[in-house]
Amino acid sequence: MSTIHHRRRRGLVLIGALAAATLTLGACGNSSDGDSSSNVSKSNTDNDKSGKKVVIGFSAPAADHGWMGAITKAAVAQAKQYDDVTLKVAEGTNDVNLQISQVETFINDKVDAIVLLPFDGAAMTAVARKAMDAGITVINVDREFDSPFAARTTVLGDNYGMGVSAGTFVCDDAKGASGKKVAEIAGIDSLPLTQERSKGFADALKKCGLKVDNRVAAEFTVESGEKAASNLLQAAPKIDYLWNHDDDQGVGVLAAIKNADRDEFVMIGGAGSANVMRDIKSDNTVLKATVIYPSTQAADGIKLARLLVQGKSMSDLSEIEVPRQLKLAAPVVTKDNVDTYIKSAFES
Repeated sequence: MSTIHHRRRRGLVLIGALAAATLTLGACGNSSDGDSSSNVSKSNTDNDKSGKKVVIGFSAPAADHGWMGAITKAAVAQAKQYDDVTLKVAEGTNDVNLQISQVETFINDKVDAIVLLPFDGAAMTAVARKAMDAGITVINVDREFDSPFAARTTVLGDNYGMGVSAGTFVCDDAKGASGKKVAEIAGIDSLPLTQERSKGFADALKKCGLKVDNRVAAEFTVESGEKAASNLLQAAPKIDYLWNHDDDQGVGVLAAIKNADRDEFVMIGGAGSANVMRDIKSDNTVLKATVIYPSTQAADGIKLARLLVQGKSMSDLSEIEVPRQLKLAAPVVTKDNVDTYIKSAFES
């Protein structure tokens, strides 16, 4: 979710029984234990035990945003959990040509798998497909490639679901009251991810008869968040609910709110930073909730790469193959459940 993310959301076909929810990637297996009377695979608890050695290449954009830094940190930490995984980490870059060369190096090194969060999904499609053609398992993270042949599996956050979660929180909190004024501070409007978040928010609000009355867009930065929020607050003398798409830009949004001496509304954040969760826990600011956009996506990619190379599947599914796509959940964090989520929150 950096300032210039070009996320592609051209969904791959979901194979197997998979809901848009977080799935456990732990203990799993293919064996039917010789039971030919059933096509249903039986789960076991052996997947985390040491197995075939797996070399994984990892590449992601530069950590110029708290969420992106957390993505790489979590991937490295996940790989360290396995003594059968060797992780080769390329330096984070927002240079597409450099990221292409990083993947080509992984191909030349004959790694077993590549977990790739592309700076630009379209631009990285060709080299990812080259890796797949070379027999290397590619896990596409967060920003989708243009071709389903460029990756074995894709791990995504749920941008539309973020909007739905935020809108549902507003509806539930409003308890059917009409006339509530709702405001929205989006990210970069030209990006599909922003459009999907806004659509989900609007769709959820419709169900309780509310709508977005005032909306501005920012750029996922502190500075742009403060500027956009200042403009919004001047244009909207009355606000009951404010959803800000991104917790990093939310630092600027909160500064603008403080400068304007406005505290009459409930603010909902987006992404799930540790700072925001601490504010929610303290319960002494306008911030009362945030919607998670998981920074664990690449860590999940590491686990999936290991399963695929070792020929294993997922314990919580009857499907004997790892699905083609995983779309992670977008839960709402409030003071009631913040202790559950703050452990995995990212630092801004």
